[in-house]
Amino acid sequence: MAEEGAEDQVLLDYVEEADDTEIAETEAPKQKDRGYVDVHSSGFRDFLLKPELMKAVADCGFEHPSPVQHECIPQAILGDDLICQAKSGTGKTAVFVIATLQQIDTAPAEDEVVVLVMCHTRELAFQIQTEYKRFCKYLPKVRSHVFFGGIPIKQDRNVLSGDEKPHIVIGTPGRIQVLANEKSLKLDKVKHFVLDECDHLLDNTDMRADVQAIYMKTPRSGRQVMLLSATFSKESRKVSKMFTHNALEIFIDNEEKLKLEGLQQYYCQREEAQKNSKLLELLDSLEFNQVIIFVKSTQRCQALTKLLVDQNFPAIEIHGGMNQPERIKKFTEFKDFKHRILVSTDVLARGIDIERVNIVFNYDLPEIRGKRASTATDEEKSKHGTDMYLHRVARAGRFGTKGLSITFVATSEDADILQAVQERYEYEIKQLVDGDSIEQSSYMNV
Repeated sequence: MAEEGAEDQVLLDYVEEADDTEIAETEAPKQKDRGYVDVHSSGFRDFLLKPELMKAVADCGFEHPSPVQHECIPQAILGDDLICQAKSGTGKTAVFVIATLQQIDTAPAEDEVVVLVMCHTRELAFQIQTEYKRFCKYLPKVRSHVFFGGIPIKQDRNVLSGDEKPHIVIGTPGRIQVLANEKSLKLDKVKHFVLDECDHLLDNTDMRADVQAIYMKTPRSGRQVMLLSATFSKESRKVSKMFTHNALEIFIDNEEKLKLEGLQQYYCQREEAQKNSKLLELLDSLEFNQVIIFVKSTQRCQALTKLLVDQNFPAIEIHGGMNQPERIKKFTEFKDFKHRILVSTDVLARGIDIERVNIVFNYDLPEIRGKRASTATDEEKSKHGTDMYLHRVARAGRFGTKGLSITFVATSEDADILQAVQERYEYEIKQLVDGDSIEQSSYMNV
């Protein structure tokens, strides 16, 4: 996995005073027990799922499928290839989890990996594994396991050579390729090949090479391919079609439709040295369940977390400089509501579902870091910034609930990214000026 690049900027001290076929989407659905009611008024029972899976779906509180689930699950269950773009927080993960579990035998062969799911971060892989476990509640003979870097590879080899080999493998491309190359992980029986947040995997040339090499180890026939993300670049659209055959394609060509209903978005003009005082003021004045604060580097993540803790805010941090067990531990604790404030780099910006998060701060706006930064064009930088902005703020207001995002604008580059976001998604981000208050009912579900 590509981690953050070298850190070149430290956090300033706290200042006291200072041509594809478009499938039309339905209107934003209303939430009911984390399920959806749309114009079709259909339920998950209409998909004729196997009893064990339907029971698990009911236990999860799902009643009505979201529009993307209504559109995709019936076709995916039939084994059709799928390329799916849908806005964040609408249940894309459940599409491939339900579709693959419906097609797996209740008692699969002992030593066959039949489902392979890959994504770009370890935390997202861990979360997908958690979803498979939830939906496999009444399928005890179906086993899944997650593989990613930062964990001793000997542990992975032991799992793959043991008596309870997984039928479903989730992981990041780097670790999956190592295990496949050394033949610890056999992919010759894979029937379902899934890429989640696929644009990140396919736009990053290093990850794309790994994905292609892994793809070539799976069967050439009888294999279903599902590629999903909230955002697709022109390049990732093109490459996606090379992986699939006669796929059901759902693209959102009108990007205004990507904006999140129920999410209140504001920006706050502040010099770099004034960010901390304004952040502390907002954390004091706003009501929240959980908050994620995004920063652009590991150093800034560590420094801001220390500042918040020193100011008696219960904050924890997650970034690429932490060892993997610690990252998973912190992620799990935050997801379990043991902490209310999380400071993070972009390792948690995409695909992560934490239901109680209702406020996101962009302390720093996203930027391209590492090797790509020096060669990226202005257009690529703008595309990266607007994509990541959308993914970040989508951590709040998931599943059609209310949420709030506040973005600090400190430089002309920040202003350019924010302007590009508004132009691309045709949405006005309101300025939050001193003295303004945000009505609690606009971002809190009561």
